[in-house]
Amino acid sequence: MGDESIWAAEAAECAGDQDAYWEYHDYLFSHQNGENQGAFSKDNLKSFAADLELNTEAFNTCLDSGKYTDFVNEQTNIARGLGVQSTPTFAVNGQAVIGAQSFDTFKQQIDTLLAP
Repeated sequence: MGDESIWAAEAAECAGDQDAYWEYHDYLFSHQNGENQGAFSKDNLKSFAADLELNTEAFNTCLDSGKYTDFVNEQTNIARGLGVQSTPTFAVNGQAVIGAQSFDTFKQQIDTLLAP
């Protein structure tokens, strides 16, 4: 993962401190433009928090302090240990499903697992 992805993950956790994890998450996805292209610079991440009317002082302090750096690194290492190298990656009964997939793809895999 690039620096901006790490910072974005940390920023989402900081937003979560204000019960806005999913709102911030959705905002990130609607404002992405490619990895390490500047969209998720720390300045932009702070601006996104202001756009969402979060307590920017608390958010900025959280992000600048690296409060969630270890947590994000731990989660990243766990994912890498499981063989996850890209997003999205899903697990269906312990099997990796890599990339965006249709509902029918998931349904077929689950139906196969449930078949007698």
